[in-house]
Order: sequence, then C-alpha cells, then structure tokens
Amino acid sequence: MPRFAANLGFLYQELPFLDRIEAAASDGFRAIECLFPYDVPAAELRARVDAHGLEVALINAPPGDWAGGERGLASLAGRDEDFRESIERGLDYAHRVGAPRLHVLAGLLAPNEDRDAAIGRYEARLRWAVEQGARAGITLMIEPINPHDMPGYLLQRQDEAHAIVERIGSGHLKVQMDLYHCARVEGDVLAQLRQWLPTGRVGHFQIAGVPDRHEPDVGTLDWRGALAAIDEIAAETGWDGWVGCEYRPRRGAVPEGTSAGLGWLRDQAITRVSPSP
Repeated sequence: MPRFAANLGFLYQELPFLDRIEAAASDGFRAIECLFPYDVPAAELRARVDAHGLEVALINAPPGDWAGGERGLASLAGRDEDFRESIERGLDYAHRVGAPRLHVLAGLLAPNEDRDAAIGRYEARLRWAVEQGARAGITLMIEPINPHDMPGYLLQRQDEAHAIVERIGSGHLKVQMDLYHCARVEGDVLAQLRQWLPTGRVGHFQIAGVPDRHEPDVGTLDWRGALAAIDEIAAETGWDGWVGCEYRPRRGAVPEGTSAGLGWLRDQAITRVSPSP
C-alpha cells in the first residue's frame, strides 16, 4: 500500500495548524505535507512532527504575493531576485523541518505573454534552484496544475513537466504528479501513471476526487486502480515516495470533518492486509 501524507493546508481545518499534526497521526497518517508553513517557526513544526513520529514529506517554496494573485515566481519576468530569495528561504525551512522535497510553483502566464520566453525563464531559474537543492540534499518538485482551478498556470500537462525535467537532467528535480489535476486535464489517469512512473522522474503524488476535489472516493477518479498501479510499479522499480492527500473534506471544516471522510483510507488498509481466500 502506498504511504500517505496528510496535507495540512486542506485537511483538519477545524483545528489550529500545529494541532493538525496530532490529528493526522491519530488517523494513521505517517507524514504530513504543507503548502506555506512559513508563519510557524520551523523548530515548532519539527518538534510537533517528531513528537508524533511523523515525517514532513514536502513543503512548497514561498509563491510570491499569493493574496495578490501570484502563483509562483519561477517564470515571471523581472523577478529573478525574488525567486532566488524564495528558494533560499524554502530550502532553509525544508532543511530545518526535515522535508526532502520542495515544490516550486511555476507562476501564471499573463495574457498575450510569450509562452516560449516564460518557459525559458522557468528552466533557467530551475537550473539554478536545482543546484541549490542538490547542495542542501533536497529535491525540487514541479507540478502540472489544471486550468480550471488555476487559470493561466504555466505548467498544465505531464508531458511538459517531464520534458523540462529531462532537459535539466538532475536527480534533484522531479515531477509532482497530482492525480486530480492530471484527471482534469488529461483524463486517463491509469494510462498516465503507467507511462510516467516507470521513468524515474516522478517524485511525489497527490490525490483527490474528481471533479469536486473532495475525498478520492467521491467522484469519478479510479482511485483504487490508481493506488494499485502505484503499488505495482513501485514493486517493479523501487519507487518509495508518498501520496499526499490534498483534498477538501466533503463535510467541511467541522469537528471530525476530516476524520469522518477517511473511510476510503481505512478500507484501503484493510483490503491490503486481508488474507487471500
């Protein structure tokens, strides 16, 4: 069975941020992932994680002015210094909390902007960032994100992300394959999994139901088939990453809202350990 990480930006929102760590551990998660944890001192986050025997699977690098609409700095014209500062801050925080992966958001493509020029900036900055990550022992992640949730996002398809990773050619740059985004853009998640996971370029997964981004068992995603495929290919290739649970609980931010929706996860665990007839 894949290893699951609770995304603390989406799950357990009925609780204060640091208290979500204990809740995740109580529900059987073995790791957490965070969007932008920078308002919390790294030492406090690390202490809570260690106290509950969890790992930090992944965090995001600072994305620029999120409240102002920015969704990453890596491709934005004239933002070299801001981008470098975001990577330095992200790598430092990741190191302090023990996170081996740092997701770097690409940014939005402005209307009428030259996409080739934006991709060129994106790759050039990633090359620099990957060098910094390698020195810190941290792998950078890039993630295709669907245009329904994030209109204008530069990177939307798996093949685009893999082409960039292949061109840069570093083991410290991987693709973050979100099955929800993949399904919204490319449809056949199982085919995409079977195409890309064996390449060795996928470093992290995320999962949510389609199309409403609730629990994986709510909607049309073949979540059982996807997790089985990950297991099968991991057994063949030695892949040992995480599946981040980045979804909005259907019951919302109410007491026990997240825990009540984890039947799919408990069912998955029971199914995998049940003896054969």
